[in-house]
Amino acid sequence: MGIRKIGGMTITDTTTTTTTSAPASPVGHEWEEAGAAWGRRAADWACLFEHYAADVIQAIFPRVGIEPGSSVLDIACGSGLAIRLAEGMGATTAGIDAADDLIEIARDRAPDSDLVVGTMFDLPWDDGSFDAVTSINGVWGGCEGALTEAFRVLRPGGRIGISFWGHGHLDLYPCFKAFALNAPESHLDGMRRTNNIARPGVAEQMLESAGFEVTERGARVSTLEWPDDDTAWRAMSSVGPAVPALEHVGPDVLRPQVLSAMADIQDRHGIYRFRNDHQFVIARKPR
Repeated sequence: MGIRKIGGMTITDTTTTTTTSAPASPVGHEWEEAGAAWGRRAADWACLFEHYAADVIQAIFPRVGIEPGSSVLDIACGSGLAIRLAEGMGATTAGIDAADDLIEIARDRAPDSDLVVGTMFDLPWDDGSFDAVTSINGVWGGCEGALTEAFRVLRPGGRIGISFWGHGHLDLYPCFKAFALNAPESHLDGMRRTNNIARPGVAEQMLESAGFEVTERGARVSTLEWPDDDTAWRAMSSVGPAVPALEHVGPDVLRPQVLSAMADIQDRHGIYRFRNDHQFVIARKPR
């Protein structure tokens, strides 16, 4: 039993699923810790960074069959960009995220959606509840248990689409290197583990191990633009991986390093144009 907000109303949820128990969050993916990091600057992330996913969302949605009347779950839904777009296409939506502050923004954006604060390793929905599942940069290396849960709540024949940063052109790499250089040593192993999904074939293997049949892999170029130093810094410092570095050395040390890492992407108008290889994989649950 838990508390959910549906259609702008808070209700007590007594729904049970047929699973007996869900695995605990794996090491490096403690959901409360992740939620605290990603929700630290929720408004900045929602307004200045989340639209990084627009191109890959446009690629994934038709491939997983989002259309009027379909039901879709977005795992690690953040502040609800994908959910809002799915609702605009006529779908019934649900989402889960570890960050309470991001979910609160998502509830304002999509008040009719079933939105839950929690862990993707223990989804609070019945087996076969959804026609489609998406996760936009929410499932990473070590998240096999989340895909097992996604398989459970997807109906037979339903499709899943996940996205993640690839190994092509990445303007984010120098920024994340600055985060890593200024973060505690204990944080580095987790960064390496989560990035494993970008290696060729890893995402496909994870999906197949969960029971899915992989149907397609593709890529888009994620593009963000910021008009000045302050906006670029606010955007970059709002991402979860920035938090350990911010807590370790503070913004006065980290900010000039991050802006220096982005100097090459600033155009003659002073606009930062932030481009990154955005990979996606589509898979189907057998009937």
